[in-house]
Amino acid sequence: MTFETLGWQGLVILVIFGLSLLIATYCTYAERVIAAFMQDRVGPDRAGPYGLAQPLADAVKMFTKEEFFPGGASKALFTFGPCLAMTTALMSSAVIPFGNAVQFGSTVVHLQGIEINVGMLYVFGIVSLGVYGVMIGGWASNNKFSLLGAIRAASQNISYELAMGLALIAVLMISGTLSLREITLQQASDAPFVWRDIFNWNIMKQPLGFIIFLVCAFAETNRTPFDLPECETELVGGYHTEYSSMKLGLYLFSEYINIFVVSAVMSVLYFGGFNFPFQYEFRDWLASSRGLELITAQNIITVLGAVGLFAKIFAFIFFFMWVRWTLPRFRYDQLMRLGWTILIPLAIFNILLTGGLITTGIIK
Repeated sequence: MTFETLGWQGLVILVIFGLSLLIATYCTYAERVIAAFMQDRVGPDRAGPYGLAQPLADAVKMFTKEEFFPGGASKALFTFGPCLAMTTALMSSAVIPFGNAVQFGSTVVHLQGIEINVGMLYVFGIVSLGVYGVMIGGWASNNKFSLLGAIRAASQNISYELAMGLALIAVLMISGTLSLREITLQQASDAPFVWRDIFNWNIMKQPLGFIIFLVCAFAETNRTPFDLPECETELVGGYHTEYSSMKLGLYLFSEYINIFVVSAVMSVLYFGGFNFPFQYEFRDWLASSRGLELITAQNIITVLGAVGLFAKIFAFIFFFMWVRWTLPRFRYDQLMRLGWTILIPLAIFNILLTGGLITTGIIK
């Protein structure tokens, strides 16, 4: 890798980092607007035009609030917990391919922080570390409600990571790789049949696996109807009961970053990532009819692919918010029963079914 390419990749990493923060910031605004629409009331409309400055006002409030440490709490761990939750949330987006490559002369820049051949394992490993931030914060608060919320978060994450991992195995059996870029590229097709791209997406081959993955994603991100670790009616505020100021902000912010990351992962694994229908036909049309160089036409396709991927991500983020303001919260025993007695057996059945379909040549 040349020094110039290294500089471009560094710029891409900074852009991905900034985009993750920006999207998480405005997810808080979108959540309030959607909640207001569903509850037939006026949403944020005071700070800036259409309330668009509300997230900035929230950030100022969080930064200027009084720092508070509960009596008997471990101050170091009390501070380390939200920092760890935030750090792991930001690290997990590094291997997601947000677009194909753009080329400037002899320089090729991949729209991905870093490409590793075990990208999916990396995401799972980093996301799994996030629960330690919740556990440490809950234990360090010296509060029984916080500790109970943290224990719930840990047991919930372990239970649903099993089913999520088993659902992912079926995708890996089809693709044969752990690289998220490779999985995305395998879902593209330059066959003459223009809609072939959509039929090549893994959602067509793994509908059951996608449903299992989607349900587990709600549990992994502690979103309603699985937000038991912060259940207000039973645990006050759950693991962040004693938190205030920016430490509470880091916990809340990391939740929205996790939603963004898991939406991106689902888009890449099941919905073709940055691929979109007619992409090769459109590239050839740009090159032949508009007289553009093939490299320029491919760069335009890459930009459109990145826009398409973000459209898929925003659709999933909206779905997360829609469900939150539509469905009631599960009881804890219902949550555990769903994970261990329904999702895990279904995921094992999906692996066996996928193996049978691959063996018989029905799916490749």
